[in-house]
Amino acid sequence: MKRPKTLQTALFLLCFTFLAFTQGIARAATPEARIADSAKILREMAKQNDASTMADLIRDAKGIAIFPSVVKAGFVLGGRYGEGLLLKRDPQSGNWYGPSFLTIAGASWGIQIGIQSTALVLVITNDRGMQGFMGDNVTLGGDLAVAAGPVGRSAQAATDSRLKASIYSYSMSKGLFAGLSLEGAVVDTDQDANKAYWKKEMSPQQILARRATDQRMAPLTREIANILKKK
Repeated sequence: MKRPKTLQTALFLLCFTFLAFTQGIARAATPEARIADSAKILREMAKQNDASTMADLIRDAKGIAIFPSVVKAGFVLGGRYGEGLLLKRDPQSGNWYGPSFLTIAGASWGIQIGIQSTALVLVITNDRGMQGFMGDNVTLGGDLAVAAGPVGRSAQAATDSRLKASIYSYSMSKGLFAGLSLEGAVVDTDQDANKAYWKKEMSPQQILARRATDQRMAPLTREIANILKKK
């Protein structure tokens, strides 16, 4: 009679081990390293022919979240973990605000073996999406609608897609650029990284009221400007 409980405990421990392992190998060194890695992945994405529709979405976006490396590891039970940052955009002026630092995590079950690292960009298309990211945590696909971002050169596809979801996700893994489904992933505010970067405790609302004009942000804002030139 005790076997089901023992099996349940074993599965929980296995899942916890995978999540801890995944978190360990995906952890960034510093907030500044996270900014530099975010700039690098946007530079790589901007080189892709199919990135024009993502650029169209960013031009009218309320914000953008970038996770330079989301590591997924699994052996039947699996987990994913990544660290990134959030920027808020003023649609009228085009100015960017932040960064507020984030983590993303999730668990999965099924046939999965191995480790994979994926760069992830979330384009936030409306105020509800931004408000979701400003809380303690948000579940993608639960609290907020999220969908794989359209790719290609069709501006009409980008316009139509804005009517359907608060967030569109784009990924790059081993040079392959595509939309990505993230149903069930949980995004949290990284309070420790925010404190390390801003040198004091601040809420996401306070952080995202500050212009992203710090010299440390220059490489990233430059790459955002470059990707917006995609036609």
